[in-house]
Amino acid sequence: MNGNVVHIVAPGETLWHISKVYGVSMQSIMQANDLRETALRKGQKLIISVTPLRAAVPLFPSRKWQYIIVHHSATDAGDASYLNILHKRRGWNEIGYDFVIDNGTKGKADGAIEVSPRWINQEDGAHCRAADMNYKGIGICLVGNFSQERVSEKEMNALVYLTNLLRKYYGIPLNRVLGHGQVPGARTECPGKLFPWTEFRKRLENCS
Repeated sequence: MNGNVVHIVAPGETLWHISKVYGVSMQSIMQANDLRETALRKGQKLIISVTPLRAAVPLFPSRKWQYIIVHHSATDAGDASYLNILHKRRGWNEIGYDFVIDNGTKGKADGAIEVSPRWINQEDGAHCRAADMNYKGIGICLVGNFSQERVSEKEMNALVYLTNLLRKYYGIPLNRVLGHGQVPGARTECPGKLFPWTEFRKRLENCS
């Protein structure tokens, strides 16, 4: 069922990427928002007249990525732009994760996948110092606090899709898909004590 979604432009997002996320043409987005050029600014609001689809996830040939590390934002609301602000306040140059999966707040669709500038530029992460995961682990953050609430079905669907896409491309085995708190040396319960690990691993196996 189609409808209008308000999309807030995240750091590094392009009109091309947004068109792929929602499965619509760049021209239709430009017409709906009276845009005369393709350049976008961070925080800009766009009206998208379609139900969100899976994101276009860019994949880059590399032997660097050996793990996938799952996080939660530990916030009720958020998106890549919001997390970018929080991380800059901590002294980082930009958001520390490679991908953010939204929970339907901040104008983003529940289950929408945002690709961060770190991933686009294939930079080291800033999401897990333990076991040097910033240098070899792909950081995926789900918006939400899963020590207090459960992951939405749309977020879980997006996580399974994204994780298996990355696993297959980079040859990452299931036993190297870890939560932040499962990394040796990490002292955190991230991605939360209510995160459904049994269900998540079973769905990864079934979709392999």
